[in-house]
Amino acid sequence: MQTFFVLIKCALGATYSTAEAIMSEIEETSEVHSISGEYDLLAKFYLSHERDTGRFVTDTLQQIQGVESTYTLVAFNAFT
Repeated sequence: MQTFFVLIKCALGATYSTAEAIMSEIEETSEVHSISGEYDLLAKFYLSHERDTGRFVTDTLQQIQGVESTYTLVAFNAFT
């Protein structure tokens, strides 16, 4: 399983509705957080290794209404 995070800029006034849409429409979503700074949301996703992360972001996540732009971070290891 591959883990990655995406920073998301939302349309003005659409942060909460965008977060709700990501959670309800994209089953690969683990969690979505509202954040401060240059981006509005931080989302965590899990995909099988056979799936293309780039295609997932462009064909699925970026198609959600309210998503203006994204910045993807691929995780290598989780430390506990």
